Amino acid sequence: MRLWLASMLLCLCVPAAWSAKPNATKLDIGKGGQCVEEPQWMRKNHMHLLKHQRDETLRKGVRDEKLSLKNCIECHASTKDDSVIARDDSFCVGCHRYEAVKIDCFECHSGKRKSAWLQRAAK
Repeated sequence: MRLWLASMLLCLCVPAAWSAKPNATKLDIGKGGQCVEEPQWMRKNHMHLLKHQRDETLRKGVRDEKLSLKNCIECHASTKDDSVIARDDSFCVGCHRYEAVKIDCFECHSGKRKSAWLQRAAK
C-alpha cells in the first residue's frame, strides 16, 4: 500500500504526457526526478494517493515523508520561485488548468518549498 502511495506521488516528476497533448503548456517541473510510480499512472491516480495519505496522516497519525504533499512540493517546486502554484506553467497549476480541474490542496497547504517556509517562519 505504501509503495502504491509513494509511486503515485513521485510519478508527477515526468512531464512527457503534458507536453504530448496538443496546446499544452510546457510545465516547469522543478528538479523532478524518479517518481514513486510511472508518470502515466501518476497522472491518472495522484489524487487518490494524496487523499489516502491525507487520511493516513490525519486519522491515524501515520506520516510517511516519501508520500507527503510536502515531498511532492520539494521535488516539483520551480527553481525560479520555489512554488508549484505561482505561475501558469507551475507544475500543479499548469496541468490542472489544462485539464480544467480545480486544485484545492493549497487552500490549506503552502505551495512553496520548505526552505521558503523556514525563511518566512524566521521573520
